[in-house]
Amino acid sequence: MATKFGSTGRKLWQLLSSVKTGVILLMVVVITSAAGTLILQRPATEPDEIERAYSPQVLRVLDAVGLTDVFHAWWFVLMLLLVSVAIVAASVERFPNAWRYFARPYKTTDESFRRALATQKQIPLKNEESGLVAAERTLHRMGFRPERLVGEEHISLFAERNRLSEMAVYIVHASLLLIFLGGIVDGLYGWRGFVSLTQGEPVNQIAVREGSAKPLSFSVRCDGAGQENYQDGTPKRWWSKLAVLENGREVMNKEIAVNDPLVYRGVRFYQASYGMTGKMNKLLLTATPASGTGQAHDIALSLNETLQLDPDTAVQLTRFIPDYVVRDGQVYRRSEEPQNPAVQLLVKSKKLAKSVEVWLPRIPEVAQNQASPYSFSPRDLQMGYFTGLEVSHEPGQWGVWSGCVLMGIGLVVAFYLVHMRIWVVPVRGAGGDLALWVGGTANKNREVFQQKLAKLVDQIQNELKQRETESEACETKHAISMVGN
Repeated sequence: MATKFGSTGRKLWQLLSSVKTGVILLMVVVITSAAGTLILQRPATEPDEIERAYSPQVLRVLDAVGLTDVFHAWWFVLMLLLVSVAIVAASVERFPNAWRYFARPYKTTDESFRRALATQKQIPLKNEESGLVAAERTLHRMGFRPERLVGEEHISLFAERNRLSEMAVYIVHASLLLIFLGGIVDGLYGWRGFVSLTQGEPVNQIAVREGSAKPLSFSVRCDGAGQENYQDGTPKRWWSKLAVLENGREVMNKEIAVNDPLVYRGVRFYQASYGMTGKMNKLLLTATPASGTGQAHDIALSLNETLQLDPDTAVQLTRFIPDYVVRDGQVYRRSEEPQNPAVQLLVKSKKLAKSVEVWLPRIPEVAQNQASPYSFSPRDLQMGYFTGLEVSHEPGQWGVWSGCVLMGIGLVVAFYLVHMRIWVVPVRGAGGDLALWVGGTANKNREVFQQKLAKLVDQIQNELKQRETESEACETKHAISMVGN
């Protein structure tokens, strides 16, 4: 029984550590992530927009399988966990050999190794030391750091460059693990939501899905918002001035725009939408005494606000209709769009027996404007607006971004760094002739490396010729000096 379980565990381990398994799982994660970017996601997308995009039947299926909230679905988190385990298993299975190769490079050669090496050259030598010195100088000029190795039979040279290239695959593995760890943390503890604010309104909870909200430990208030347009009237930029409140005290403020969020305590507020509420914010008026003897007043009124014009007279804004129509002596609302607005003012005065209804614009069938002790002329109508904010808390983003940076490093190492190893050994042939054996390997771009090795051999030969010429010149000079003496 124990043997059976051991065999099953081994097969499962081999399955998880298989490169094919890892690639398949990675492809599934990529495909589902792409689906999460193409399919509208809750709650970042408004319910009306989702319902317009999909039929009720399709939407019911998407919600049931979690495709409208892919990155927080339990099966997506499980998939990230599985592919992470597969990466770890594949790395554990292959890392010991790779580390042994990295930590203890093969520096000395024997005859069988030299005979089997594909890229090698031999240079005839007269003196072993002069050959080694020429090779050392040439290797230094080509950017290598040659190391002398003293063996039982001879002294040899070993040089290499970019050994880190052998570990590039594990750097990429580590970056993927960081990215998936960030995704798992976000899937378990992160959330996304949407909130709509009007000016001066603080909120401390975010709607994360239908019927539920996420409380915040602080409040966010909108102090202003607007829209900038192109010359043809199409929207160019939305912006909002947000303030963060803690214990009733403002601790932070920022003007945000699309792709420039406010971040506080790990919660990000993105500008998502902007529009009119259909409600009035302020009405700016000029109130002039009907008698013509008093002074005109510039006033501002909100809905249901009362303002004293003089010690005897007050005015109240009692009604706002964004798009009015008159039927049978009554004023009705035709739509919520401010296309044909009207306001009703109630003027109260001690000199009048009853309050006077003033309509702007004047509606003859219902208005009592002429009975008012003041005449009113509108200067500006400030409509209420809302700013739509997408809110997210993603505690795993540090892992995602760290993984992306590490992956960039790993890919640079993998594609642009070539691990080159070069051995230089003085050898004697079958006839006893001395030669300098030069061989090397590269883990990629082998044709380019062969050209580099050929160049190295040419430069060593030139260095040897130059040293021989200098040596002959010195010998000749010494002989002449001896004859002269």
